Amino acid sequence: MSSTEQESSTQTMLQGHIELHNHLYGYLKSMALRCAVDLGIPTAIQRRGGAATISDLIADTMIHPAKLPHLRRLMRLLSVSGIFSAHEPSLANEADDSAGDIVYKLTPVSRLLVVDRDPCNMTSLVHLVVQPAMLTTFFSLDAYFRDENTSSTGLFEMAHGVTPWEMTKTDSTCNKALNDACVADSIFLMEIALKEGGDIFRGLSSLVDVGGGHGGAAMAIAKAFPHIKCTVLDLPHVISQAPTDGTVCFVAGDMFENIPPADAVLLKHVLHCWGVDDCIKILRQCKKAIPARGDGGKVILINPVVGYGVPQDNDVIKETQVLADMHIMAIGGSEREEHEWKYIFLEAGFSGYQIMPILGLMSIIEVYP
Repeated sequence: MSSTEQESSTQTMLQGHIELHNHLYGYLKSMALRCAVDLGIPTAIQRRGGAATISDLIADTMIHPAKLPHLRRLMRLLSVSGIFSAHEPSLANEADDSAGDIVYKLTPVSRLLVVDRDPCNMTSLVHLVVQPAMLTTFFSLDAYFRDENTSSTGLFEMAHGVTPWEMTKTDSTCNKALNDACVADSIFLMEIALKEGGDIFRGLSSLVDVGGGHGGAAMAIAKAFPHIKCTVLDLPHVISQAPTDGTVCFVAGDMFENIPPADAVLLKHVLHCWGVDDCIKILRQCKKAIPARGDGGKVILINPVVGYGVPQDNDVIKETQVLADMHIMAIGGSEREEHEWKYIFLEAGFSGYQIMPILGLMSIIEVYP
């Protein structure tokens, strides 16, 4: 081996060593993000006019001053990761005691984590995804693959002895985390969906949001289209905690058994939680609930379609979609490519579909009977 080849081989190994460590420590980004949310750092920066020093954050978040060096390290990680931006201090006022402090500002990511910024407050989504029950599930991942039992037992159930849906029935904290995250996600996505793809709701006089939780999506639709009678179908323990302001009608029930009749059925982040056979069963119930295609009947899905409409140079979307697929695999679901969705639609008896990739990671899919 020539000296040039040896040098190239050495650099390749060192680069591999660097990338290995980057992957090994990757989980710390999620944990640091959860910490920042729990400390209220994005909100503290926003309340300071969008810029704050470490000293400002110590004062506003009630962190003990002795932890200042550690907070600086946390903020350095979050800034390198793009959660915040870090700016060298201005030298305009050297007499200012804080003139030497780095100034931290919000980025598009951390702006979604400010509690004062409805409808863009996504802190509850952080609490849902970065929680012990979800994280510890993946310590059973190798055992799951080695398990010779071919039953439908999912990874989450293998790790905890119950399905996530069973856990939400008995664990009020888990149930609240799920419902709060669903509401926040619905408020955020539906504002964009109604602006960019609102025509899909025109001509409807009624809609039932299946698995709609506390009605975030249905309320947004009812506000934008007051003539549409919106109903939310969900399990009794979910409906019992839903708001009762009369904007939408809440019905306790089981989507596998019966869905109230309507012009359209909305399934937002529902089918990706289930396997193929269960998706077909749910869609067949949807088909029973809506009129024929010629009379305006349709099912509206909001879900990722992996790889569909994703620019070739956008590696962030590609990686996030497949990471989301691993996350949803834990509860027995799947993020699907177009051909997988097509198979499900046709098996459920539908005649066609249209995909609109207008929601970043998500797409709106109209499915026609």
